[in-house]
Amino acid sequence: MAAALKEQAIALAGVAQAARLVGQAARTGSYPDRFLAASVHSLFQFDPPDTAAVYDGLPGVKLGLDTLAAILANRQAPEHREVVRYLFALLYLERRFAADPERMAVVRSRLEHASFKAEHFSSHVGPVCHSLAGIYQDTLSTLRFRIKVTGSAQHLQDPRTADTVRALLLAGVRSAYLWRQLGGRRWRLVLERRRLLATCQALSRELGVV
Repeated sequence: MAAALKEQAIALAGVAQAARLVGQAARTGSYPDRFLAASVHSLFQFDPPDTAAVYDGLPGVKLGLDTLAAILANRQAPEHREVVRYLFALLYLERRFAADPERMAVVRSRLEHASFKAEHFSSHVGPVCHSLAGIYQDTLSTLRFRIKVTGSAQHLQDPRTADTVRALLLAGVRSAYLWRQLGGRRWRLVLERRRLLATCQALSRELGVV
């Protein structure tokens, strides 16, 4: 597989993983902890050696790779509608965010500050999600475009779930920014769909059952 497309696939899988987890958390209040941790801690990888390292290795984004492959194989499937909506909303929000350098600088500064808490609570992401939710509320949620999260009122009104959802939205935007840095563009999702699908499937097969 082409190196550039591989890196783009991993970053876009990071967006897909965040989108998938947002939907799960909002609807059920539950989610796979290992993938939540990988998505959350991707926000503190400021100088990673490669794209996979952003997610603490390729296994950390396995859910995203499988989700992205399923969407690319059949985007119109009803079961993918929710994740597709969140995925494209995250890509759009990232473009609005990237157009505001001052806001980006504030987020970077606050993430650097929150990284100390992330190190302290490395085995429990709850307190980290709370900090990240505050960053999201103070910055990205004040943009004109806002992502509407739907699900169970019971879960969405739970402070812990609300913090998790906002932390994941922030992580999704970070992955979207990385994807664009690596040359990812929305038009390529159409023109290079088959190549991207094959790349995601190949990467997932490398991992086997995780």
